[in-house]
Order: sequence, then C-alpha cells, then structure tokens
Amino acid sequence: MTTSARPGLTPALLLTLGMAGVVGSALAFEYIGGYIPCELCLLQRKPYYIGAAIGLVTVFAASANLPPRVTKSLILLLGLIMVVSAGLGVYHAGVEWHFWEGPSACSATSGAGFNSGGDILAQLNSFKGPSCTEAALRIFGVSLAGWNVLTSLILAGIAFWGARRIKF
Repeated sequence: MTTSARPGLTPALLLTLGMAGVVGSALAFEYIGGYIPCELCLLQRKPYYIGAAIGLVTVFAASANLPPRVTKSLILLLGLIMVVSAGLGVYHAGVEWHFWEGPSACSATSGAGFNSGGDILAQLNSFKGPSCTEAALRIFGVSLAGWNVLTSLILAGIAFWGARRIKF
C-alpha cells in the first residue's frame, strides 16, 4: 500500500522524524560540543520527548489503517504539543534577551565542578546548570531557544496541514 492509501501516514512520519531529529541534535550538540543545558533548555525538550512517543503511536495508527478520526486526533495533538513547545521557546528567548525574569532555578552556576573528596551526593544536589539568561550559541543572531520556536512552528504547521488533509 502507498502512503496515500493510509491517511495521515506522511505527516505522522514527518512529525515523528522531525521531533526525534530536533531532540537528537540537541543531545548531540550537548555531547559533542560539551555544552551543559540550562533548566529552560531541558524544559523545552519535554514536548519533543512526549511528541516523539505520541508520533510513534500515530505512525502505527496510520499504518494499521485505524479509523482516520484516530490518526487525525493524534496529529492534532502533536500540533498542539508543538505550539506549547514554541511558547516555551518564546519564553526562554525572552529570558535570554532580558525581556522578563526566568525561574529561580535558572540562576548562574555557583561553584562549578566537583571536589574529589567529600559528600558527592550533597555536591550533586547543590549543582546548578548554567544561567538561562545567557545563550550558549547564536546562529545568525538567533539563540537555540529562538531556533526552537521556528522548528516548533514548522512542525505544528505540518501537523495542522496533515490533519486538514485527513477526511472521514
């Protein structure tokens, strides 16, 4: 069967691969580049984790020819998740540009690094990631939080476009 015979399969695949690709690239950026994500960076990943899992269910629903209403509902849910993700990105970018205050968990790192001796558990509990107010990297003047807004809106657009194409 072709993807046209399975309503919603193409957008489900695009969304799932897109979400997995975005969060995978963030993890690779962290691992290869040696960057430590701030609290808001970690928060922005949650919609992608949730969305990728729901995306797999959506791909299954479309592949198994479940009623189109099921696939359409799941794709709409993915679109809403990406709208929330875009909102989180706007919030984080605003914190970086000092338009508003970030959460208290986003304060700058104090005493970075760990001592070789002492209570390691206490050191882990007192460790704070980098400040949310400073962008780790800007590409064409846009921080990674700003790029998250763009990618989230593109994925939301794909979701709403795909849901609109499903008739039942």
